[in-house]
Amino acid sequence: MQLKKAIWFFKTKLLGLSYGGLGTHSYVGPATFIEHRSQVFIGNNVRIYPGMRIELPSKDSLISIKDNVSIGQNFHAVSYKKNLVIPSGVVISANVFISNVNHNYKKLGISPLKQELISRDTKIGENCFIGYGAVILPGTHLGKQCIVGANAVVHGTFDDYSVIAGVPARTIKKYDKETKKWRKVENV
Repeated sequence: MQLKKAIWFFKTKLLGLSYGGLGTHSYVGPATFIEHRSQVFIGNNVRIYPGMRIELPSKDSLISIKDNVSIGQNFHAVSYKKNLVIPSGVVISANVFISNVNHNYKKLGISPLKQELISRDTKIGENCFIGYGAVILPGTHLGKQCIVGANAVVHGTFDDYSVIAGVPARTIKKYDKETKKWRKVENV
């Protein structure tokens, strides 16, 4: 086990030279694809499991993963003309997709791949938990310590301390500061 940890340590140190920044005590598993690796910044005590795919189609954007973050295998993130930040304390399960860009589709007879990209701010609050297979769409704003259920498709703005689930995702619980309890939210 000690030999395995030593190998991880040296591989991470070598990889750190190609990233924009790589903090101490961080582990990055083998990636599937990273576009513009020098525009990816990884903080301290970060664990990223194998299969990460990061797309940065423009030189004026970056992805910043802050301290004490855990990201499961096959994480996919896309950032275009804006910065995408994964704040401290966030836990991201496997097979999660997060983006701040959409393909335009409004011109008829032209493939969306040939139409302009539309960038929108996507924000994730500190200490969020994003469940297995969730999709965080461009323009989404998650407050602090939101819990996103497995396979949720999330778009919109969600308050701090919300539990979000479904397709399309909606708030199903919120933390009540007065009673100091989580309460169900009645959706109409």
